[in-house]
Amino acid sequence: MKFCKKYQAYMQGLKEKIPVLSLKQLKKTLKKCRNDLQSDNGINGVHYNQTCPDHCPVCDGTFFPSLLKEMSAVVGCFNERAQKLLELNLASGFRRYLIWFKGKLQNNHGTLIREVKDLVTYALINAIAIRKILKKYDKIHYSKQGQTFKSQAQSMHIEILQSPWLCELMAFHINLRKNKVETSKALALFEGCDLTFNNGKPSLNCELFDSVKVDIDLTCSICLDTVFDAVSLTCGHIFCYMCTCSAAAVTIVDGPKSAEPNAKCPLCREAGVYEGAVYLDELNILLSRSCSEYWEERLQSERAERIRQTKEHWENHCREFMGV
Repeated sequence: MKFCKKYQAYMQGLKEKIPVLSLKQLKKTLKKCRNDLQSDNGINGVHYNQTCPDHCPVCDGTFFPSLLKEMSAVVGCFNERAQKLLELNLASGFRRYLIWFKGKLQNNHGTLIREVKDLVTYALINAIAIRKILKKYDKIHYSKQGQTFKSQAQSMHIEILQSPWLCELMAFHINLRKNKVETSKALALFEGCDLTFNNGKPSLNCELFDSVKVDIDLTCSICLDTVFDAVSLTCGHIFCYMCTCSAAAVTIVDGPKSAEPNAKCPLCREAGVYEGAVYLDELNILLSRSCSEYWEERLQSERAERIRQTKEHWENHCREFMGV
């Protein structure tokens, strides 16, 4: 079965209506472009793309605007649902029942497991669709505009593989499996999803349909060690909490969200990435279990620094209050 038909069959099989890519319509736009170019080639004897590879009047007005709008809707839907799912899982006591009462999710493991399966599948199959349609665009136009658009989408934070919630859901799945929850049927698609170590360096891996492989490096590029108390910036890069605060020039008490608006990611140098930083609870649970000795060692070594910064923070507040 061709991917387009597989994608449509998957989306039609969903129990509720959620944002999807109009993959068939986008392919029709490209097909019309190809037909027009062939006609032009027959009339003028010159292929349009050879004379003007960076501009296509047939596609530019419809293809990229449509794809951009649909990608934004897909990523927005995924992020919102993943956030609600993880909020319920990490809630406890009265707060958990309050969330359940509001109708966000039924309060049982079976529902959580099914949601994980559905959301990760939804993310990856859309990632495949986007990759394939952009590859087809470049093939037809003999250009790299599709790859350029992908880079622009990443800078706009609408690349679904860039979402920190995908990392959290993958970690959530592994945590459920380690808890020996009976999920063999629900998680059949995720046999390739795991935490792996290469020369002591951890990474999250997941495959779907033998086409897309997600490989998330869990080494902090600041301290060059396994991320401890991991935080993801909106650009998608993951760092230790204390390393993030240091890079943002803020205290651990204030946290990365208090960083200046122009503060940049230490890796990609994108500005304004701290305000939407996400604390990766499920990933931290997974790493604390899988690297227990390392986790305890880091916890002990950083405890004194946390106490020092917290004490200094409140002393400064007291001085300001007393007018000293």
